[in-house]
Amino acid sequence: MVEKELVIHSTPTVVEIAILEDGRLMELHYQKTNDNFTVGDIFLGRIRKLIPGLNAAFVDIGHPKEAFLHYTDLGPKLRSLRKFTQRSITGAHNTPSLDKFDLEPEIVKTGKVDQVLGKKDELLVQILKEPISTKGPRLSCEITIPGRYMVLTPFSEGVAVSKKVSTQEEKRRLSTLVESIRPKNFGVIIRTAAEGKKVADLHEEMTGLLNKWNEIHKNLHKAKAPTKLLSELDKTSSILRDLLNGSFNRIVTNDRETYQHIKGYLESISPDHVKVLSHYKGTRSVFEHFGVSRQIKSSFGKTFTLPSGAYLVIEHTEAMHVVDVNSGPKVGGTASQENIVLSVNMEAAKEIARQMRLRDIGGIIIIDFIDMRNAEHRKELYQAMVGFMNNDRAQHTILPLSKFGLMQITRQRVRPELKVDTSEVCPTCSGTGNVNATVLVTEDIERDLDFIMQNRARAKVSLHVHPFIEAFLKQNFRKAQRKWYGHYYKWIPVYGNSDFPITKYVFYDENEDEIRL
Repeated sequence: MVEKELVIHSTPTVVEIAILEDGRLMELHYQKTNDNFTVGDIFLGRIRKLIPGLNAAFVDIGHPKEAFLHYTDLGPKLRSLRKFTQRSITGAHNTPSLDKFDLEPEIVKTGKVDQVLGKKDELLVQILKEPISTKGPRLSCEITIPGRYMVLTPFSEGVAVSKKVSTQEEKRRLSTLVESIRPKNFGVIIRTAAEGKKVADLHEEMTGLLNKWNEIHKNLHKAKAPTKLLSELDKTSSILRDLLNGSFNRIVTNDRETYQHIKGYLESISPDHVKVLSHYKGTRSVFEHFGVSRQIKSSFGKTFTLPSGAYLVIEHTEAMHVVDVNSGPKVGGTASQENIVLSVNMEAAKEIARQMRLRDIGGIIIIDFIDMRNAEHRKELYQAMVGFMNNDRAQHTILPLSKFGLMQITRQRVRPELKVDTSEVCPTCSGTGNVNATVLVTEDIERDLDFIMQNRARAKVSLHVHPFIEAFLKQNFRKAQRKWYGHYYKWIPVYGNSDFPITKYVFYDENEDEIRL
């Protein structure tokens, strides 16, 4: 059984989220605290341009680049959505309920954008894709409000059940239950997580989703475009909502506020999982403690070396990603050449599936595997790749190997690819080519420590340095620390941090705040 861990490193400006499976880093997410355009956010936008040639409109939602709205994303219920929006803004429709709301005729699938929209029209829209590269956000008018067990779709009728629900009997049970609590003119999509849940759990979530719809209606009153009406959950909560299941073994965060937020969220959706949550209080970075930092540095970059000695070269262009599989000089053994090639390709396929999740690579991916003449081996490799990508939540399509030995994959792209620069500026010269004498580092440390002790005599001070400097200071039975204790009558703990350049050192007080000199 796969052990899943969620490690969250929170700072005042960014939240970093790592998902590990059996200790291996599988997904990495960054969320800036000032990020205003997230998938799922709902806005009141204003049409800026209609482009009949593209059958699309450009919409102002407050982003520097105008958002893109294609006719196929308008949804059949566009007229009902526009009617509700305008009547809510003016106050003519003074209740969020749709019980007495008369739905308008649906628009046709093959229509033209300028037949249903006008320039400067105000429109309720939801972000489908975040801004990527030179493109603005992509929008939809088919509003969905997602929860853990179900998704609410206003202006629709009927109930749909996830195909992954195991039995027909359970599908019928869920469909009947939800139909009994579904408000008029609201459709519901039942998610896989609802399997086995009681009506009380589903009714509680339905109430929560309707409260969000009420918030949209309330914020629409006298609103002027562009304005945000409803924010999607922050990325931590949305990942928990989508991923949390019985196989989640541990959730760790270094931030007390984040810990309390997640604890409250878990108590509301899955009280049994509160026990897997813990607040990390160690002196080292939570990512370093759980080995995430090392995996980040080894997993990103243009070239990735596999344990067998084979390696991948990952190239990015505006149109697609290209992955080249190379056997490398160390691959060999007593097996036949065909079996060795198959083994290397299998190893590469497993790592490529991980890299796509880890970097959140989307669009078209072309993989150039090592040539295989055996048709059975090619089929085996294709089936293995399908299996390796089973746990990938992004929608994807995999084509069998072409006659040139290329595999084509398309993968859903809703946010920019994650790029982590693993190269470092030379820690001793800072890129100048000149270094100070490293033997003087200990003198600098002692000079700064002396200054701190003179000005903050009662402070509980700790020193964080590169592990090499830590080892030097602690050699000969902690010679440096015993010397400081004899001088200041105070023990100064020394901690190693492998993320530090070799000559960097930082002093912290008892509140773990950096002492700036």
